[in-house]
Amino acid sequence: MEAVEINAGEFYLRGLRHDDRVDDRVPLVGGGLVTDLDAAAAHVAERTRQWHADESCSWAVCDQLTGAAVGEVVLTARGELTCWTTPTRRRRGVATHAVDAVARFGFGFLDLPLITARPEGEAARRLAGRTGFTAGGPRGVWTRLR
Repeated sequence: MEAVEINAGEFYLRGLRHDDRVDDRVPLVGGGLVTDLDAAAAHVAERTRQWHADESCSWAVCDQLTGAAVGEVVLTARGELTCWTTPTRRRRGVATHAVDAVARFGFGFLDLPLITARPEGEAARRLAGRTGFTAGGPRGVWTRLR
């Protein structure tokens, strides 16, 4: 599948890029996801491959006004959701907007019956609760039903 873009109101979700017009490598390093620009380029390439192989959908979460990537959200074909934001944008509703938008995509476009997450840490558990996930699954799995 080709990457699908999502307008999430204050934020815009698009496939991760590293080309002559857009370079998402710096936010990946700044967000602590990878350690250097080469690893970031490999991450972008892997996310693109996963889209084409229908393994997972992933988006750069971008500021609507500047287009700058401020995080990433991923939804696997099995309905497992993960997300992160850059340190300067945490606690500002970025992840809440992104998770809600991607959950709607997963339920609507992908027709998933449920979406799961494994929130690590108190902030991630608060985010999961704010976005409709409930605790109670084995090994820390939270679920969100249609």
